[in-house]
Amino acid sequence: MLIPQRKRDRQEPRSPICSSQMAVPGFTLGALILLLHISSVANYPNGKVTKSCYGMIPEHGHTPQSDPVHHISVSQMTFRPGDQLKVTLSGPPFKGFLLEARDADDLSRSPIGSFTLIDSQVSQLLTCEDIQGSAVSHTSPSKKTEIKVYWNAPNSAPNHVQFLATVVEKYKICWVKIPGPIISQPNAFPFTTPEATIARLSTLPPVSHLTTSFSALDCGNKKFCIRNPLNCDPEKEHACFFLSFTRDDQSVMVEMSGPSKGYLSFAFSDDRWMGDDDAYVCIHEDQTVSIQPSHLMGRSHPVMDSRDTLEDMAWRLEDGVMQCSFRRNISIPGVKNRFDLNTSYYIFLADGAADDGRIYKHSQRPLITYEKHDVINSPKNVGGSRSSLLLKAHGALMFVAWVTTVSIGVLIARFFKPVWSKVFFGKAAWFQVHRLLMLTTSALTCIAFVLPFIYTGGWSWYAGYHPYLGCIVMVLAVLQPLLAAFRPALHDPRRQMFNWTHWSMGTAARIIAVAAMFLGMDLPGLDLPGPWKTYVMIGFVAWHVGTEIVLEIHAYRLSRKGEILDDARIQILQSFTVAEAEGHAFKKAVLTIYICGNVTFLIMFLSAINSL
Repeated sequence: MLIPQRKRDRQEPRSPICSSQMAVPGFTLGALILLLHISSVANYPNGKVTKSCYGMIPEHGHTPQSDPVHHISVSQMTFRPGDQLKVTLSGPPFKGFLLEARDADDLSRSPIGSFTLIDSQVSQLLTCEDIQGSAVSHTSPSKKTEIKVYWNAPNSAPNHVQFLATVVEKYKICWVKIPGPIISQPNAFPFTTPEATIARLSTLPPVSHLTTSFSALDCGNKKFCIRNPLNCDPEKEHACFFLSFTRDDQSVMVEMSGPSKGYLSFAFSDDRWMGDDDAYVCIHEDQTVSIQPSHLMGRSHPVMDSRDTLEDMAWRLEDGVMQCSFRRNISIPGVKNRFDLNTSYYIFLADGAADDGRIYKHSQRPLITYEKHDVINSPKNVGGSRSSLLLKAHGALMFVAWVTTVSIGVLIARFFKPVWSKVFFGKAAWFQVHRLLMLTTSALTCIAFVLPFIYTGGWSWYAGYHPYLGCIVMVLAVLQPLLAAFRPALHDPRRQMFNWTHWSMGTAARIIAVAAMFLGMDLPGLDLPGPWKTYVMIGFVAWHVGTEIVLEIHAYRLSRKGEILDDARIQILQSFTVAEAEGHAFKKAVLTIYICGNVTFLIMFLSAINSL
């Protein structure tokens, strides 16, 4: 019964200029690590793109279009300080935009002047370079064909001003720094600067095509390899996730492959939590693979970075398996977000869905190495886990408590009073066994309850109803032994009320606990494999209910063999008769079989957890 999944305090960015944040519902309930960020501009459908004021370039990994189809016009070609000019951006339908005025003699300088809105429903003002209202952007991703605003000329305006716009039609189609008209002050010399007004975009490194599958032969010898399942062979097994690092002088060759039709990614991290990490993503789009360095800022989509730091990029798609490789220098001084590989890191390996180059949350919890590794100086062959040890312990303890100890304790209290009626340490033997099992259940629940909070550092709002049901179970697990401690005497008038209350609370706790376990098994924090986990829980519920039905039928048949005397219809069971001896033997046999079955379910569950 998993309570929360770890989530950092950072807020997930939203979708920008040249991109849009996509979320896809999955079968599992979610949470984290390695959610992927599309870009630093286009990930904001609300137009809050102040971060991109300076470059006006959406860093989403796709090359902007070269021939603009949108047009910027102004109401007049000359201006004086204090004038107000109408500026219009128009063209085919688009979703996002960023409009600025720059010094035409040096477009790299800060924005000039400020804007006044005409329609605040479709446009909004931004504060760029500490100049309030110095840029205009969209308010929503709705399609528009025309934007009109006023530009206010400042007192310190340069002689020549040019308007620039970045426009987003859809995720992969955008235009950067579309040049608008150049306006001049009346007494200024004619503008004659021959330099292009559109900033040069860096040429993307070439990408080649792989011809053969990656090999695991040198893993542990020349290569540092991470494989899942451990020791799988990417040449022979399609289900093998493979990541290798091979040092070559002052650079390292990276190979990554796995069964994915969307994307594969890995990241270097100083800890086991997502955030402030150096990440690399291979994205399947248009029958090709785009290889993109990025960096992670909290549990949000990675911000795509320039590919200039990568060399020898290559890819291959075959039989549903994606392969990509690249080379990067071990140390890249002066380049932000690229880690120095002479240091040990935790390594994350994740995969997920992609559509038209857009990436979604990973389909399963990322594989994380058990410890930090230096991938270039000590070749190894390692594995990892897709589940935290604390969450494994949480699930295991809850399963032991609510599938094993509590179920056996309930059956003993319900059906074994006449079987184990002898006094043992001052109480009937059945009661002593029942009390021991129930106290064990409460103790295991208390221990398991705190583990997810230690793992997350607090409450998680991303685990659905599971943590709420877990809290209810925890309260009932504590109240039950407290209530039992104040149990009235056997012939006390309040004893009947106690019996019903005790039974009701116990039954409610068991039902809610099973529901919580059903939900907890689907959480990505535990990430149990396949649909069998649901079948195991259904099998356990059927096994327990079936056992209770068998014992109920048996108890009813025994009662029919009793003798009824007097008008008061007092039922007296024959003591030490053959029928009673056979009945006790039958109950013991059923309990033995039931315990064996429970142990089988428990072993299956614990084996699955241990394999993660």
